[in-house]
Amino acid sequence: MIRQTEAHIDLGALAHNARAIGAFMAEARGAAAPGIVGVVKADAYGHGAVEVARTLAGAGAAMLACADVEEGLELREAGLTVPILVFGAFSVGDFDGIFDGHLTPTVSTPMAARRLQEAAARRGVRLRYHLGIDTGMHRLGLRHDNLARTMPEMLDAPNLDLAGVYTHFATADTPGDGLFARQRANFESARRTLAALGVKGCVAHAANSGALLAEPATWFDFVRPGLLMYGVVPRAFEGTIAVRPVMSLRSRVTAVKGVRVGESIGYGGRFVARRPTTMAVVPAGYADGLDTRLEGRGYVLVRGRRAPIVGSVSMDMIALDVTGITVEPGDEVVITGRQGGDEITVGEMARWVGTIPYELLCRVGNRVKRVYGPA
Repeated sequence: MIRQTEAHIDLGALAHNARAIGAFMAEARGAAAPGIVGVVKADAYGHGAVEVARTLAGAGAAMLACADVEEGLELREAGLTVPILVFGAFSVGDFDGIFDGHLTPTVSTPMAARRLQEAAARRGVRLRYHLGIDTGMHRLGLRHDNLARTMPEMLDAPNLDLAGVYTHFATADTPGDGLFARQRANFESARRTLAALGVKGCVAHAANSGALLAEPATWFDFVRPGLLMYGVVPRAFEGTIAVRPVMSLRSRVTAVKGVRVGESIGYGGRFVARRPTTMAVVPAGYADGLDTRLEGRGYVLVRGRRAPIVGSVSMDMIALDVTGITVEPGDEVVITGRQGGDEITVGEMARWVGTIPYELLCRVGNRVKRVYGPA
C-alpha cells in the first residue's frame, strides 16, 4: 500500500531562498557580502540532506555543515565535493571518517586537538580544522577568555592547520537581548587574542538566521542560515526578507463518517460531539511527526478551508471535524503549506503547540516520503 502522507520539498523555493539571502546581504555589503554555509544537519532539518545539499551547492554555497561525521560521509558518498564542516564533537572512532571523507572537523577541546594531531601524523597528512569558541552559550567550544593558555599547543601542532573560527549565538532571535551583545563582544575579543598569537588567514563565521537578520556586524566571512534557508523567518524578523517555505506536508482523506451527539472520537474519549458531526480520517499521526498537542488546537486545510483536529492524535492518524464542508475520500489534506487562498505555516503550527519550528520540521518521520520538485 502506498502511504498517502508525503512531504513535498520545493527545491526551487530552496534555491530562491539562497538567492534572497545573498541579495539581502549584498544590499548592505555589495561585493563584500559574506559567503553562505549551507546547514544540512539533521537530514537538512527533515528536508533530505542529499537533495538539499546538491541544490545549495548548485546555488553557490561555499561550504556545507552537518552535525557529525556520519552525516558528512553520507554527503560524500552522494558525490558532494564542496567543503563540509562537522559541527559536533567527535570520538576516537570518528577519526577514520574525518580523513577518509575529507571532512573539516571542529576542534572544541585541547584533547581533541591532540588526538587529531596524532591521527594526522600517523597518516602523514595535514588536516584543516575550524575552532569552536564558547562565547557564552556554554556548550561546546574553548572558552573565549582562556585562549591565550589553550591555543599555543594547538597552533604548534605540525599536522594541524587552523582554517576557521566560529561561535554560536544563543539568543539572536530576541532583539535587544543582553546575552547576544555579550557574545558578540566576546567573539571579537577572542579574534583579537588569536591575532595576537599570530593567527592569520583563517575565516570567521557566527551568524545564524536571527543574527543574519539582526546585525550585519556578525556576518564576518560566512553566515550560517539554518531555518531561514528552509523558508521560516524567526518571528521577531517576519517581513524583513522574502523567503518561501520549502516543505509542504500533505495527505489525503481516507474515510468520512458521521458522529452522533454524545459520541466520542479517538483514544481517551476526550472529544465528545455536541452536535451531529461529520468526521474525516487522515492517515498521519505522531509517527509521522505530528505533535500530540495538536488535539483541539490545530487545523489542516481541506478544500481550501480550515478543519480542526478533534480527538487525540494517534500514531497513524488524525480525525478532522469537517461539518459543513463537502469532503470525500481522496481529497487532499494540507497539514502545512498552501491550499486555495489559505496557508498553514510551520511557524503557526509551532505556536499552536508551544514549540519551535525546528522541532516540527525535524520530526517529520522517515516513513513520510519526500517528493522533490525541480530546483
